[in-house]
Amino acid sequence: MEDKIFKLEIGPKTLEVNTRNLARNANGSILVKYGDTTVLATCVMSKKPLEKMDFFPLMVEYSERYYAAGKILGSRFIRREGRPTDEAILISRIIDRTLRPLFPTNLNREVQIVITCLSWDGENDPATLGLFAASLSLLISDIPWNGPTAAVRLSKKDQVKLFPNYQEREEGIYDLIVAGVDSEKGVLVNMIEGQAKEASEQDIFEAFDLAKPEIKKLLDLQKTIQKEIGKEKIKIAERTADQNFEDKVKEFLAGKVEQAMMSSASKNDPGDSNELSLSDLKNELKEFLKDQDQDKLNYASEIFEKEVEKTFEGNILKNERRPDGRGLDQVRELSCEVGLLPRVHGCGLFSRGETSSLSVLTLGAPGDQKLMDGMEVRGKKRFMHHYNFLPYCTGEVKPMRGTGRREVGHGMLGEKAILPMLPNIEEFPYTIRIVSEVLSSNGSSSMASTCAASLALMDAGVPIKRPVAGIAMGLVTDGENYKILTDIQGPEDHHGHMDFKVAGTKDGVNAIQLDVKTLGLTKQILEETMTKAKKARETILAKMQSIIAEPRKELSKYAPRIFVFVIKPDKIREVIGPGGKIINEIIDQCNVSIDIEDDGKVFITGENEESAKKALEWVKNIVREVQVGEIFPEGKVVRILDFGAFVEILPGQDGMVHISQLADRRVEKVTDVVNIGDTIPVKVISIDQQGRINLSLKEAKK
Repeated sequence: MEDKIFKLEIGPKTLEVNTRNLARNANGSILVKYGDTTVLATCVMSKKPLEKMDFFPLMVEYSERYYAAGKILGSRFIRREGRPTDEAILISRIIDRTLRPLFPTNLNREVQIVITCLSWDGENDPATLGLFAASLSLLISDIPWNGPTAAVRLSKKDQVKLFPNYQEREEGIYDLIVAGVDSEKGVLVNMIEGQAKEASEQDIFEAFDLAKPEIKKLLDLQKTIQKEIGKEKIKIAERTADQNFEDKVKEFLAGKVEQAMMSSASKNDPGDSNELSLSDLKNELKEFLKDQDQDKLNYASEIFEKEVEKTFEGNILKNERRPDGRGLDQVRELSCEVGLLPRVHGCGLFSRGETSSLSVLTLGAPGDQKLMDGMEVRGKKRFMHHYNFLPYCTGEVKPMRGTGRREVGHGMLGEKAILPMLPNIEEFPYTIRIVSEVLSSNGSSSMASTCAASLALMDAGVPIKRPVAGIAMGLVTDGENYKILTDIQGPEDHHGHMDFKVAGTKDGVNAIQLDVKTLGLTKQILEETMTKAKKARETILAKMQSIIAEPRKELSKYAPRIFVFVIKPDKIREVIGPGGKIINEIIDQCNVSIDIEDDGKVFITGENEESAKKALEWVKNIVREVQVGEIFPEGKVVRILDFGAFVEILPGQDGMVHISQLADRRVEKVTDVVNIGDTIPVKVISIDQQGRINLSLKEAKK
């Protein structure tokens, strides 16, 4: 078929879709451009089904290419792309979370979607563009999929801006990505990712309303393209029902599912519990059917999941009975603690039910900032929130292979929530790193880590504007009826239909993230969820502030001390010295670190206040401008000539005492009065046009 170009005016620019099949061996590929940002999306499905499958094997990879930005980046010894940046990982997760719920539940083949940014114009971000391209590549392919989906990005300063550039996103009160799908009820929201600066719930609701008609345009365009070039979808063989086998499995499970679900909801002491958890019950079912082939075991697994979901949904929708017995709007028992660790700069322990997170804060010098050298983001980062989720927190034994995509995503969610509350660098010049260690997990560990991180900041004495808390909301629906759950835990996350995280302060929302396992959410569900999330957030904040009401007035005695002052930019070279000689001498002798910016701002960081002050005085003396008439009582003779002696009066600054200024009498030889190494008082008697300082010993003694 002939290549075609499809165009759509949306936001400030034109979206352009090129149907040219660049990746001929993929099941589907598409080239999409917005402004000059261009992405290629491809999708491939394996030829053979998997015999054993407990999850849908979907892989979504967003790849940055340095050439897209016209840069040669990466390590100077490699000069090529390496491990994906955090920003690339987050975009991969955004696309994955949007596409995944739209695949058929019985699809048992591996699917891989690769989105590559081929050109980046510095204005239009590739996240929403990559999602659109990934959706369209699936839609026109022969891979079974229930799309399309699409997303828009919105920001608001004075008014809402659609597809804002990077500066507009930075200046706005929020930066939201809202994705949606089409339905008989109109556009439903199926993914949200965003950060804000204490935006009100009404601001967020307004964004949802404005996003939907724009999403509709993108969905209609995809459907038009599919009609022209879409392939016929591969048929998935439906499982033939075996009523006798189903009855056998259900008979084994009779009366056990609800009990196991309630046991799974409580992880207080799993080692002493005589009750089966859901995972234990599933293992017992496998043992009961050990003589069956793999296909039958897969069938039994499907029956098991349906029975669990049926029991879970029935309890919630009909009886409003949650697995752990809580009310629908009830937050689990809360516990907070600060100052748990003696030598760290700050720490906070936050527990909600069986989920517990310990956040530890470290303060560092400006030179400890993270250097970012990616395609989209380059520069320095002074605040980092890292999230660790090790096997012991779920009572499991697993290999530890380093930080995964989930850990990066959860850490960044907490970082977005806290960042707007931090003091600016002029007020608090420290680099801040918080590490959240999830100690025990039974749902919503990312929001527990956000709360713990906020406690750690206050414990450390960081002057944050207000404390931050977060909550995860859930949903159970049969398509018509629904119930919203506050503070979901493990089974409710797994078997429910929504994971909606909202974090912020008493004054507004700072971070928001939504995933669904249903088609999408109506306006009513979205607004009701956020209203209930606000109430839960206020409950959590009240508990946190009962433990520590505000940041401590003093930093930990183990935290470094930073002094900041400004020098004239033309004095920087004097502080550094030839080959760094002077600055390195100060660093070595005072045991400090010194960071100097191009505008003349100097940061001196010492392990204790005394050493930092010593270095501060040293640097100030180097850049100090000497005045005529000043007396220096301890000048050091550093050089002798026939006609006078050079005396160092400040670090790096010396002047000359002419032989006639050594004494009131006539001096035959300079060494008759002074020698190298002597300490003498001197007075500044003049400074010539070239900046040379003339000193007098005899005037200083008068």
